Amino acid sequence: MIKLDQQYWQERYTNNSIGWDLGKVSTPLKNYIDQLTDKDISILIPGAGNAYEAEYLFNSGFKNITILDIASSPIKYAKEKIALPCCNFVQQDFFDHNGKYDLILEQTFFCALEPRFRESYIKKTHQLLKDNGRLVGVLFNFENKLNGPPFGGIITEYIKLFESHFKIIIMESCYNSVKERQDKEIFIKLMKKI
Repeated sequence: MIKLDQQYWQERYTNNSIGWDLGKVSTPLKNYIDQLTDKDISILIPGAGNAYEAEYLFNSGFKNITILDIASSPIKYAKEKIALPCCNFVQQDFFDHNGKYDLILEQTFFCALEPRFRESYIKKTHQLLKDNGRLVGVLFNFENKLNGPPFGGIITEYIKLFESHFKIIIMESCYNSVKERQDKEIFIKLMKKI
């Protein structure tokens, strides 16, 4: 198994080996963001990558956004695009991060983690969310047969993982994925259980 540490992810950006990068905000998240009315909510985007979702949020009037990534290149790139204070850009391992958020936006970061960290991810997102906070975003929808990221899964597996800490509001195949990801994404909208 490859060691998926800071060096690994930084090398992926340095070598432009970022096949997951759409070059724009993903359609499922864009459509969800367009429905949000409270521009003051606190939002965390873990494994933000090139931060297209954060840029879209910022351009839509949201300012309380924390952009988190373990690699330095995407953080540097995001700082050049988004006029947020420096404290909103955090280069850090997700599991070391602290804070309290109304919303965590998930853009397949979960699927970049080795499956052995999935329960830890669920506990950490639960810890980072305020009471009634939400975890919303996209997970990959394919059988997990790879030796490296992205790691997939199926809805029944995801339900078993998340239901102990979250009320599942929506967990279904994305109807609005970009063409190259049709039938390969699951949209999730989960509420923290108190």
